[in-house]
Amino acid sequence: MKVPISWLGAYCDPGLPPDRLAERLSMTGTEVERVGTAGAPSPDGFVVGRVLAAEQHPDADRLRVCTVDAGEGGERTIVCGAPNVAAGQTVAVALPGARLGDGTKLRKAKLRGVESAGMILSETEMEIGDDADGIAVLETDAAPGTALSEVLPIAETVLDLEITPNRPDCLGVYGIAREVHAITGAELGPEPWAEDAEATGSGDVADLASVTVEVPDLCPRFTARAFTDVKIGPSPLWLKARLAAAGQRPINNVVDITNYVMLLTGQPLHAFDLDRVPGGAIIVRAASEGETMTTLDDVERVLDSESVVVCDRDGPSGIAGIMGGQVSEVSAETTRVLLEVACWNGTNILRTSNLLGLRSEASTRFEKQLHPELTMRAQRVASKLMVELCGARLVPGTIDVDNTPPPMRPFDLSYHPGRSDRLLGMEVDPDRAAEYLGRLGFHVHGSAPQEAIAVTVPADRHFDVTREIDLVEEVARVHGLDEHLPATLPGRGGAVGGLARHQVLLRRVEDLVRDAGLDEAITWSFVDPARGGFPGLGEIDPVVVHNPLSEDQSVMRTDLIGGLLAACAHNLARGAERVAVFESGRVYLPQRPPGDGGPLGGRFAGSHPPPVAEPHRIAAALIGELTGHRWRGSGGPADFYDAKGLIELIAAALGLELSFEAGSRPFLHPGRAATVLAAGEPIGWVGELHPEVLARIDARAGAAFELGVEPLVAAATTGDERYEDVTTHPAVAEDIAVVADAGVGAERIRETILEAGGALLARAEVFDVYEGEQVPEGKRSLALRLDFRAPDRTLTDAEVAEVRAGIVAALGGIGADLRG
Repeated sequence: MKVPISWLGAYCDPGLPPDRLAERLSMTGTEVERVGTAGAPSPDGFVVGRVLAAEQHPDADRLRVCTVDAGEGGERTIVCGAPNVAAGQTVAVALPGARLGDGTKLRKAKLRGVESAGMILSETEMEIGDDADGIAVLETDAAPGTALSEVLPIAETVLDLEITPNRPDCLGVYGIAREVHAITGAELGPEPWAEDAEATGSGDVADLASVTVEVPDLCPRFTARAFTDVKIGPSPLWLKARLAAAGQRPINNVVDITNYVMLLTGQPLHAFDLDRVPGGAIIVRAASEGETMTTLDDVERVLDSESVVVCDRDGPSGIAGIMGGQVSEVSAETTRVLLEVACWNGTNILRTSNLLGLRSEASTRFEKQLHPELTMRAQRVASKLMVELCGARLVPGTIDVDNTPPPMRPFDLSYHPGRSDRLLGMEVDPDRAAEYLGRLGFHVHGSAPQEAIAVTVPADRHFDVTREIDLVEEVARVHGLDEHLPATLPGRGGAVGGLARHQVLLRRVEDLVRDAGLDEAITWSFVDPARGGFPGLGEIDPVVVHNPLSEDQSVMRTDLIGGLLAACAHNLARGAERVAVFESGRVYLPQRPPGDGGPLGGRFAGSHPPPVAEPHRIAAALIGELTGHRWRGSGGPADFYDAKGLIELIAAALGLELSFEAGSRPFLHPGRAATVLAAGEPIGWVGELHPEVLARIDARAGAAFELGVEPLVAAATTGDERYEDVTTHPAVAEDIAVVADAGVGAERIRETILEAGGALLARAEVFDVYEGEQVPEGKRSLALRLDFRAPDRTLTDAEVAEVRAGIVAALGGIGADLRG
């Protein structure tokens, strides 16, 4: 965002040198990347002049010899090649010694035998426009010799600001002026939208145009005004100069007005030639898949069904919030204008902009989410300029299709001065805090000192100031953390050192996995909606990020495995033969509250979102040959049992019993995946990766798991151990083979045996599975090792036989028998 100092000063002049102002802005959160210049490097040598005479050059048909009054020093002769120079004009003059924007230093020179003592400047030479053929004629009563900088910003200082995504209010000159007012106390000029233009046209806007919004959740407000008797022409030099210094190319007065108002207020606008809109009908709708239109930059754009277009009866005339179309473009023949000022869904604008590879000043603002209330502000400013600069007549009435959802209505917050002081560690006088908030545009109710001050959040801060702590931040940054260092440490509310039980157990698990040879990864919480193209990921509707950095980071992750797979792919693509990584972190799952049926349904960027669950999970991915190639051979490719073994290590460390039952996930290998259960409740999954996933990351083998940390910790018995004497009596070990239907899981058989064995059965482990000729079709044989033991005696054969009989009976209940 480029902000010319002279334009800023028209609304708030802090009386500070530009470098000092830039430092103050940066220290209060509005970073100034650089202080640059537009136009000439210095205003010295540029003055207002008056052409007293303009005669033909004696030796050149295209040159004129002008006598110019340039103030002190009397009249001077200047040779000029512009065809429009004439006596009586007030012009911009560069005297010998002045430096132009390209660094050229002017000197007296003879042109075809006539000495020229200066230059009468064109718009191009002043760098405020594209007209290089004729001189710029000034509309001013300034006396000859007056410094040109008092009339036009010939040598403009420009602040180049880096605006964070949460501060679209600073994407307008008046928003920056308010910031300057807040941090310096300098007087702030009246709001540019305080006054509206007088409607002098005939009839009513509803007689000329209509607006239908078919997608209210993507267009919460659409306003339109009509103007007649519009005269298209060049903008005045002051407007051209401001636009040029802000990085915009002047085009014509109507288009320049829309750009000027956008740069002033932060709200984009668009002008239609009303005579090129059939029937004056505007329809806002979703585009059809593959629908095309040609934008103002003469490029045909292919849209998809999630893009929003502004149409007339014949088809699209603009891509909502991004760029207009040629079909209704304002031209030199335009006499009637329909001025659109709308509010769009920021997330949708960002998505469409990335889809088309098309960024504009408008989309840059809309994607950060503007408030619907800003639309009428811009309408009022633009209407006054249309009347003043285009000779237009404003038709009475405004078309206003207002679908503003309840979450975007005004709201109040409470500011507690005492709490603020404790948080900041420094005392800010309550009256001073209320003054700071007032300067920033907040409406403070009542007067300090009070225990709590009611504060109404303005529309242009609706989305980034939502809690009391945000008000505390505003007070702190304006007060100046750099100038008022905290006198005490910020209050912490009586925190006691030490780790809670769940923290201790989580760290134990993380250390165990790390000690097992896995590298810890920290991946992005912001992810691509397509989840990198991994099959089966992204089945849960994600939480949409407000003001995302990019489309690739526009939603919150719903699992950890997606990020780990992307990390594995990154390393494999750079020559890694094997990757073993894990991550411990939170995922983000939407939880819509009961009765939330607002028109934008929580999808609207910047609206208060539904509550989000943030469960903690731990996940791991094992890719390739786990131990590599050594003289004793490799450890083999990572498989189901490697991942399951890690889970069993975790279970042992937490002192809990986990069970596994056959399960499936779209991204896991069919038949080689399981659901992990604690106390019979699912807490995660484990399995080998699906061949399509392996192909995606260019790997031959891989396994992974993901577990919920909260249920793991809740089921853990570590820390609650009961110690028992180690028995000195030997165990009786027996191996049995159980034949059961192939669909009966090994874990079910094992749990049945343990339950039937009671206190005398210390252990039951599966060590072999057989399917073949000696087992009936549709069945399989599982071999288990059983350890029988009593703590106070050596078991007799009869006691073991009795327990075994109970086990056989229990197995019969699930359709299983001992193999003969």
